[in-house]
Amino acid sequence: MSSQKVLFGFHAINVRLKTSPKSVIEIYFDTSRKDARMRQFVAKASDMGMRLIESDNERLVKLAGGHGHQGVVAKVQEIVQVHSLDELLENLEQINESTLASERVLTSNPLILVLDGVTDPHNLGACLRVADGAGVHAVIAPKDNAAGINATVAKVASGAAETVPYFMVTNLARTLNELKERNIWVIGTSDQATKTLYQADLKGPVALVLGAEGDGIRQLTAKTCDELISIPMLGAVESLNVSVASGVCLYEALRQRTTS
Repeated sequence: MSSQKVLFGFHAINVRLKTSPKSVIEIYFDTSRKDARMRQFVAKASDMGMRLIESDNERLVKLAGGHGHQGVVAKVQEIVQVHSLDELLENLEQINESTLASERVLTSNPLILVLDGVTDPHNLGACLRVADGAGVHAVIAPKDNAAGINATVAKVASGAAETVPYFMVTNLARTLNELKERNIWVIGTSDQATKTLYQADLKGPVALVLGAEGDGIRQLTAKTCDELISIPMLGAVESLNVSVASGVCLYEALRQRTTS
C-alpha cells in the first residue's frame, strides 16, 4: 500500500483533484468559511464524489501544521511518478531515438533544474512552480543541505510538487557528471561569469544549476559545470531570489526552444 501525505491550500488540492482524483482519500474544510471560492470548491469536490469532512480552524491547523491552509486540507495517497532520475532520462532518450529529428516534440530534449543548497521550503515551492510552467522534466537537489518536499512546499508550489519529479541525490557532483555522460550540457550560474544567460545556447539537452541567494553554487559544483553564466544585474541589488533567477533562466530556455 502506498504511503499517505497531507496537502493544503486550494491550488495544491485542485491540481490533485485534476490529475489524480482517485488518490484523494478525504478532504477537510472549514465550515465557517462561506465565501464563493469555498462554496465552488466544496461543490466541485462533492460532484466528484470526494469524502468531505466538516472541520474548524483548530483541526485544520493541526492537520496542516500551520495556519496557511486557506480552509482546506486533504489526505492523499503518495504518487510515484518515476522511480529514478535514470528512468526518467532513459524514457526521454527513447522518445528521441524513436522519432525523426524533424518530428521531435519540444519535450524530448531534457530541461533540468538543479538546486544547490536551497534550504527554504518557500523557495523550493516557488522553484517547482516555475519549473512546471517552463516544462522542466526534473528538479535535482543534494540530500544534504536542501529542502525536501513537505506540505509547505506543496502549498507554495500550487500543485507543481505533484507534477514535477524532484530527486534528492547523495552526491551532486557525481550526478552532474552522469548528466554530462548522457550528453546533457550542464550550465551553472555565477555572478563572476563573464558570459551572460542571453549568450548561452539553451536549445539542446540542458541542466541549469542555481544556488541559494547570496551563497550561490558551491565551488565543487561550479567546477563540475560545462560552463558558467551570469544573469545581468543593472540595478543596485547584487542578486536575485533563487526562484526568480530560476524563472529568468528557465523561461529564456523555453523562449529559445520555441522560437523558430
